[in-house]
This record gives sequence, C-alpha cells and structure tokens, in this order.
Amino acid sequence: MTAFGTTKNGDAVEKITLSAGDLSVSILTLGAIVQDVRVAGVPHSLTLGSDNLADYENGMGYHGALVGPIANRISNARVRLEGMMYELERNENGNCHLHSGSDGTHAQIWQIAYQSQSSVTLTLDLPDGVNGLPGRRKVTATFTVTAPASLTLEVTGTTDTKTVMNFANHSYWNMDGSDTWDGHSLRIAADSYLPVNDMTAPTGDQLEVDGTDMDFRTARIFDRGSPALDHNFCLFDSPTALRDVLTLTGNSGVSMSIATTEPGIQVYDGRGAQRPGKGTYEGLAIEPQRWPDAPNHSAFPSIAVTPDAPYRQTTRWTFSA
Repeated sequence: MTAFGTTKNGDAVEKITLSAGDLSVSILTLGAIVQDVRVAGVPHSLTLGSDNLADYENGMGYHGALVGPIANRISNARVRLEGMMYELERNENGNCHLHSGSDGTHAQIWQIAYQSQSSVTLTLDLPDGVNGLPGRRKVTATFTVTAPASLTLEVTGTTDTKTVMNFANHSYWNMDGSDTWDGHSLRIAADSYLPVNDMTAPTGDQLEVDGTDMDFRTARIFDRGSPALDHNFCLFDSPTALRDVLTLTGNSGVSMSIATTEPGIQVYDGRGAQRPGKGTYEGLAIEPQRWPDAPNHSAFPSIAVTPDAPYRQTTRWTFSA
C-alpha cells in the first residue's frame, strides 16, 4: 500500500497493488477505482487510469470506479419504494440521475478491511438518505488477482430496509495502448439490447440484435458511430451463475474476456470521455450491471434489495497476451 494523494477535502487516498502470476492490478481507496492493469510482456496498462489524483477529481471520476448504489441512469430521477417517492439528484441533462449523482460511491473514500499480496477488501457505509435513498447500507468490494492473469471483483450490499442497488465497475479498456480503440474486435453474448432515447435512457423496448449493427454475437471490428454505443446488452433476465459474456481483442492480439453474474452489460464508446492530454474514443467502457432505469420499467429485472435479500455481484476479467 502506498499513498496516492490527498483530495480537495483533505482525505488521504491509498493505492493497493495486487499481483499473482502474470497480472498486476492497482486499486485506489477513492471510488474503489481500478487504476492500473498490467500483464507481463505488455508495455502499457490495459485500462485508462491516471497517476494524478486531481485528474480523478476533475473529469475522470468514473474512470475505473465502482459506480453506485445505482449505476447508469434513472430517467426521471425518482424512485418509488414502499409507497414513498424518493427524489434523486438530476445531474445529467437536467432530468436524469446518472451514476448516483455527485456523492455516488465513485466519489467516496472506501476503507480497507483486508489486504494480502493478491487480494483486497474495501468497505463503504452509506447512511440512510445518502444518494437520496433509504436504508443504512454497507457495501463490500473484494478484488482478487489469480494466476495466470485474472481479476475477480465480488460486490455485496446489505441494508436495514428496502432500497435499490445496481453497482458497476466503470473501467475503460484499450488493449493496445493506442490513441483510440479503433481496430479492436468485440464479442458480446447477447441476443437483445435496450434502445435509448435522446437522453441515453432506455425507451422501455427490448430489441433483438439479429440483422442490426448491434449484433456482436460473433466477434467483429466496428467503427466509431457504427454503431454509436452507450447501450445495455441483455445477457439474461436475472442474475445467474458466473459465465463468459464478452471478449475484447486489440490489434496487438492482447485480449480480455469478461465473465459476470449480472444480467446486463453496458458498453460505452467513450465519445464523451477524455483523460487530460488525450482524445475521445480512447477506450471502451464495459460495465457489467443490472439493466438501467429498472424502477421505471416493470419488465426489467428488479434492482430492489431488502434486509433478507442482499445485493451480490461477481465479475471476472481474464487477460491474455
């Protein structure tokens, strides 16, 4: 563990580097951020991070972070629970609630509960009312590196009253260390996806990928804007056993496969994301999660969490050079 810096609010941020086999991964206590991913023999990080804490406080807040307690969008910025309507921060387009607003888990300092050479457990307590939601909630995120080159994230969330949770790791990926993800090949094991409106919120429809430019069931290279991606791909209709769902392969041949228990995976082309001194489309954000805007669409898998039915997610990234 090493000191990474001090936030504007005076909070110390630590960096924990995990290693096993050919893989080394650095995690920050700010936002449970995956800051750096290195595979032996590859001269660059596979994820888009920064060595400067100020970058994460000024525009890179979602890069690598565990976003929640509600990842993605709530289109009308309100959630009804047990007959009560909870008004949420409208931090996108004046209407949408995005990634739980300015005080989401990406912006919080997590506590280190356990640490070894290959694993770290971070915890975060969210008092009742934080993020506009009910419940005294405890979130636990365990990152584990295993040989030859896998990173597993296990997230649990408990509450003392009914609430909602939908966490997602928001890392951006580029296997080649190049200026853009151009030339990367993408495979997604999804037969359908959620179309979005002009606010990038789901319309409520679920469309088949067959015969469309959203069909990635066979790995293929695609161009910027063809399709423009900020969509949830529907993997299943509820959380299920851990299974492989996505593969990203660079021109270099470096590859990443993702397995997850989650029923959806959001893919964002990075057209609005920039690191200091870098351009847009540098990396693809790939976010295993429950389907977005679920409280407003009864046909979507529920994101409700209760004291006797806690939140759980497992996601595994496996790399090969």
